[in-house]
Amino acid sequence: MNEVQKKEYKEKYLRAKRNGEKFFPDSLFRDMAVMFAIFLLLVGLAAFAGVPMEPRADPSDSAYIPRPEWYFLFLFQFLKFFPGSLEWVGTTIVPALAVLALLFLPFFDRNPARFWTKRKLAIPFMSVIVAGMVVLTVWAAITTPPQPESTQVATTLSARIDAGQNLYSVNCAECHGPDGEGGVIQGVKGLDGYKMKPINSQDEMYTRTDNTLNNIISYGQQNLGMPPFSKAYGGELSSDDISNIVTFMRYTWDNRVEKPKNVAQAGGIPVLGPNEIPNYDTNIAPIVTRYCVSCHRPGHENNNYMMGSYNDIMNTGDHKPNVVPGDLNSNLIRMLHRETINAGGPMPPTKALSPDLINIFERWVKAGAPEKASK
Repeated sequence: MNEVQKKEYKEKYLRAKRNGEKFFPDSLFRDMAVMFAIFLLLVGLAAFAGVPMEPRADPSDSAYIPRPEWYFLFLFQFLKFFPGSLEWVGTTIVPALAVLALLFLPFFDRNPARFWTKRKLAIPFMSVIVAGMVVLTVWAAITTPPQPESTQVATTLSARIDAGQNLYSVNCAECHGPDGEGGVIQGVKGLDGYKMKPINSQDEMYTRTDNTLNNIISYGQQNLGMPPFSKAYGGELSSDDISNIVTFMRYTWDNRVEKPKNVAQAGGIPVLGPNEIPNYDTNIAPIVTRYCVSCHRPGHENNNYMMGSYNDIMNTGDHKPNVVPGDLNSNLIRMLHRETINAGGPMPPTKALSPDLINIFERWVKAGAPEKASK
């Protein structure tokens, strides 16, 4: 820049300074307006778009598909071009060169003009970078597959209790009883005839923290016949699954913990009205999940009678049909009344269902064993 140009810029600066605007209120008001607009945008995104909840980090979950937040997606996609032993190039060399290029850009572009159309080097350089970031971000969003359905997280206390109830019923009730009452174990290899202590008592719930219960379920107690359930130790449950079981146990059996009013029904059996016609989806499925599925599933001695779905209950078993719509002498009803017949013995084997629950089954069968509520 020569002396003439310096003089012209100084004169322009002095004129602009004389005719310029005040910081308060002009500039301050404009800045606050922009800040408020950005705040409203963030609130709108949080309220209407939200952030999907994902499971906690679990090294044993090989199904999890890692992906960063959207503002790092371009780097996530960029690193795909440097797989394996070349990863250090994408994480170290290329970013270092990019930073150095930005640092030295003022030395390459000595153009004194400030208007953007006159910056022939700086503007195209930054435009290429920004365009590349946008393209890589969109590319990553399109090509990264969604998370498997199984990784969806229970986000409310009610959902966690319900999820924990279902997981407990499938994985724990066979030995510990549907309500944690324990009793003599039947049909479990290596533990048949063993008398299991209750785990729903004050002695258990008062003296064990959530972390202790989590560790017991994760690691198991091999000397007592309990296998590990965590995926990290050869089991089938994720860390969130185990946390949900612990939440169910704490809010169901620990009388020091009171459920909030809006989750009082979580983990419970829906109450049937005096003139209400029960159906499988609403009334029978919760009872079956809680008291029956732990034994009546593949891999267990159950006369091939599965109870995982409506179709299973109606059409499986060595002595099918075990449920005949309208017939209270159906095998299932007789076994619930503790009879021993060709189809099997008293069900559940360790503890009879309450009269109220048996009444729901009877009213369901008598009504024709409907699968769904009538419209």
